[in-house]
Amino acid sequence: MVLGRPPEPGRAVVVGTGLIGGSIGMRLRRVGWYVTGRDSVPGRAETALALGALDAVGDDPDAAITFVATPVHAVAEQARRALAAGTGLVTDVGGVKASIVDAVSDPRFVGGHPMAGSEQEGVEGATAELFEGATWVLTPTTGTDAAAYAQVRQIVGTLGAEVVALPPDRHDELVAVVSHVPHLTAATLMRLADERSEEHRALLRLAAGGFRDMTRIASGHPGIWPDICSDNRTAIVEVLDELTTALQHMREVVAQDDRKELLATLEQARAARVNLPARFRTAADLREVRIPVPDRPGVVADVAILAADLDVNIVDLEIAHSSEGLHGVLVMLIESASVEVFRAGLVGRGYRPAVHPVDAG
Repeated sequence: MVLGRPPEPGRAVVVGTGLIGGSIGMRLRRVGWYVTGRDSVPGRAETALALGALDAVGDDPDAAITFVATPVHAVAEQARRALAAGTGLVTDVGGVKASIVDAVSDPRFVGGHPMAGSEQEGVEGATAELFEGATWVLTPTTGTDAAAYAQVRQIVGTLGAEVVALPPDRHDELVAVVSHVPHLTAATLMRLADERSEEHRALLRLAAGGFRDMTRIASGHPGIWPDICSDNRTAIVEVLDELTTALQHMREVVAQDDRKELLATLEQARAARVNLPARFRTAADLREVRIPVPDRPGVVADVAILAADLDVNIVDLEIAHSSEGLHGVLVMLIESASVEVFRAGLVGRGYRPAVHPVDAG
C-alpha cells in the first residue's frame, strides 16, 4: 500500500445490489476490481449484472472485501456470514451504526455509512459517480484491526468519497441532526402540502425552488426508514424535541413581529449554510504527518477519531510496522491548514508527530 495511491484492484463482494450496492459495484469495476454480488430479492442481482454493477452473481470466498448494502435490520447477519465465508474485510453502508457494530464483534469488520443517495430507486438508479465528493463515515472501535481499518479506508477512497472516522454512538447522534430528522421534516412538510392540495388544487403548482429543494429528500425510498427510526429512535426523538422547541420559538418571533430577532436568526442560519465545509482542491495544500504509535488495539481509532473531533480531514492513511513488531508509524496526509491544530491535539494525547512536506515527485 503506497501512500497517496489507490490500492491495487482486487476482488470484492456486494451484498444487496440496490442503489448503493449497485453504485459501489459500478465504481469498483471502473477502477479495475472484479465484483460479484447477491441479493435477497429474486432477479435483482441479475439486473445488476446486466447493468454493469457486477462481473458475476454469487459469493466469492477469495474477496478482499465485502460491502454489506442491505437494509439495516439485515446487516449484522449478512456481515457475520461474510466474515465466516473467508478471510477478507467486511464493511457496511447502514444509516445506523451503534447497534450494528455491537452485533458484529470482529476485528475485520469496520462499520460504515456513505452520506450519499439519490431520488432514484434500486440498481436502475445506480451510478459510478454517486459517492464523488460525498462524506463516508467509518466507525472503528478499540477492537478494530488497524490494518483492516486502513485498508477499508483506502478502498472507500477509490469510490471518490472523503472518509471521516467517528465512534458508532456519536455517528448516530450526529446523523439524527443532519440526516434522519431532516428527512422526517421534509416528509412532514410534503405531507402537509399534499393534504392542503386537496382543498387548494393549485398549491403544488406553486411549489417554487425553495420548497422543492427542502423536500427533495422526501422522494427517497421510504422502506429503509422504519428500521433506521427504530434503531436510532432515542437520538431522533431528542433532535425532534429540539426542533419542536426551535420552531415554537420561531412561531413566537413571527407572531410578535420581532424583526430584530428574526433577522438575527436568518443571518446566523445563512452564515452557517455558507460556511459548510468544502473539499480541498490541490495536492500542494497537503502535508505528511508521521506518528509513532505502540502496536496495540485501538490506536488507529484513537487518532482517526481525534482528527474528526478537531475537524481535520485525513486525505490518506498508511501503517508502517517496525521489524520488532512492538511499534509502528501512522503516516497520514492532511490539509496544511490543519497541521498545527492536529499536531497540538496529538501531543496532548501523548503522541510525538513529525510533519513533512509532500514529495511532489
